[in-house]
Amino acid sequence: MNGAALPETPFRLADYRVVIAGGSRGIGRAIAVAFAAAGAAVSVCARGEAALTAVRDTIRGGGGRAHVQSCDLADPQAIAAYIGAAAEALGGIDVLVNNATGYGFADDDEGWTANFQIDLMAAVRASRHALPYLKQSGRASILHTSSIAALRPRAGGAPYAAIKAALSHYTASQALALAPDRIRVNAIAPGSISFADGLWERRRVEQPALHAATLARIPFGRFGTPEEIAHAALFLASPWAGWITGQTLAVDGGQMLNG
Repeated sequence: MNGAALPETPFRLADYRVVIAGGSRGIGRAIAVAFAAAGAAVSVCARGEAALTAVRDTIRGGGGRAHVQSCDLADPQAIAAYIGAAAEALGGIDVLVNNATGYGFADDDEGWTANFQIDLMAAVRASRHALPYLKQSGRASILHTSSIAALRPRAGGAPYAAIKAALSHYTASQALALAPDRIRVNAIAPGSISFADGLWERRRVEQPALHAATLARIPFGRFGTPEEIAHAALFLASPWAGWITGQTLAVDGGQMLNG
């Protein structure tokens, strides 16, 4: 996509500085590209350098501004180093997006630990290190990627659902704590999102019955796209959402309406 125009967007976020922790593919990549298309300078981290380079090249090729850095979001020291480097590269931070997931679905110590360290504690740690920069912003916000799995009990994938529920609760508590600093905090709870080599695309091939049953529960009759989550992120970070804080917004095509 080098040299290709970035997607059109009605949002204008020129001079915003946006840091995306976990943004090399899927939802995170779409969020990075969407903010760049809106005029923001973005920094993206993930573990895979090749995917990060591809995101950077896409954004720069479309005329946007991008900084990328490899980072293991399960490593507290790596998070601190990345946030500092991102703030230096961008000249500050206006928006922090915590998007990483450990995808720990198995009900064992490994599954619980992966979700705890990456879905929850990476968001806590990135927020902590970004806070001094956000306090200087004047238009600051934090966005967490939760999940509709956080909103209802479920028999399968308990670690993922429980930790995402903790992240949504943290969103509300963090919003209350940071309101005096005029830093808004919100979360997005995506429904089932499909993209190339993503979870639902793999399940379409490997678990077709589960894929079909899930699709049948979505009133809109299709899976969501990463770009649709990115649109919600743009809104929540923009001045149009200036009096919205402490909320978890489900973006799911009505999926939760069917349980």
